[in-house]
Amino acid sequence: MAGMRLTVIGCSGSFPGPDSPASCYLLEAEGFRLVIDMGNGSLGVLQRHAELFGIDAICVSHLHVDHCIDLSSYWVARRYAPDGPKPSIPVYGPRGTAERIAGLGGEDVASVRARFDIRDLDSRSHEIGPFRVTTEHVNHPVETFGFRVEHAGWRLAYSADTGATEALARLADGADVLLCEASFRDTDANPPDLHLTARQAGEYASRAGVGELVLTHLVPWYDRERSLAEAAGSYCGPLSAATSGLVLGPATAG
Repeated sequence: MAGMRLTVIGCSGSFPGPDSPASCYLLEAEGFRLVIDMGNGSLGVLQRHAELFGIDAICVSHLHVDHCIDLSSYWVARRYAPDGPKPSIPVYGPRGTAERIAGLGGEDVASVRARFDIRDLDSRSHEIGPFRVTTEHVNHPVETFGFRVEHAGWRLAYSADTGATEALARLADGADVLLCEASFRDTDANPPDLHLTARQAGEYASRAGVGELVLTHLVPWYDRERSLAEAAGSYCGPLSAATSGLVLGPATAG
């Protein structure tokens, strides 16, 4: 595989929709597979695009269930594989990730750590396989990280879940693709420090000079076309809404 490829596994906001699981993204380069987030229903769809035990590392943006609950199911698969338990793989996440996975599955933390090598994220750059992954805290009620992933000159920014924050502008600066949450409609009634509107996503994309904006974390009860129209009012570059199965990369962006 030449360059990096991103496959959207799940892009539904807050809970699975009829056409997509909750948040999950598969990044591939040089035979290495990195999964970012593993929300409700994602493990099943992920197996359409990668072998069940072909994942090399996992990153978790935060510990709300629509971004992490299928880690519990993946632990079950790795623990009870018919040919014996699978080796531990790196799982990067906020503080408390091991305890969260254990609580979701009714397991003890030691059992979780036997299958997952849990590593605490912080605001810095990480080398994960062939990827350079830069993380920063973003603006959400629990500890949450946004991501910038770089490989062979191609740059992807992922907002995770966030309200307004300068961290997103930094992560997205000059990115080829900004995968940005757009959970809220453009109304004054939205609570602060929780999510972005599509208009705000467009504003960040414009400020950062990104090559393409892809809206994600779209809540099923809202109109996707309205979200796209609101983003188009603040961003004039290539624009789309994420769908499960969408593939992005150097040969497809723009």
